[in-house]
Amino acid sequence: MEVSEVRRRLRTAIDQARRDSSLRRERADAASRAYDQFLEQVAVPTFQTIANVLVAEGHRFAVFTPAGSVRLASERSGEDFIELALDPSQDPPVVVVRMSRGRGRRQLTSERSVTTAISSLTDSDVVQMVVDEIPKLVER
Repeated sequence: MEVSEVRRRLRTAIDQARRDSSLRRERADAASRAYDQFLEQVAVPTFQTIANVLVAEGHRFAVFTPAGSVRLASERSGEDFIELALDPSQDPPVVVVRMSRGRGRRQLTSERSVTTAISSLTDSDVVQMVVDEIPKLVER
């Protein structure tokens, strides 16, 4: 194979990688903006409502907003929580639901991606995410 052909192929691959990287950054930026808006307008208020309902039902939970996420944590153990966060490692970035619970000395964690587009997520979706996970935290 001639050097000119190898050079042409390498340049093509490098140019394609640059274009792909630029597009990936644009998608990540758009997802981050949509997620910040979702967090502020939908997720945090919905988590606060859920916490109020849980407290009224006798389950002590509090809402925390660590950077870029919202967490519903048990007041009995800070290691027991449900959290929504943005996973920027996927392309395009997606919202993930993390659940952590302690069982004796073991800490069990799970994480699942939300397939719905970030801009399409509603308070009903958030409630359903929590409803799917909360039984694992309140069972004893």
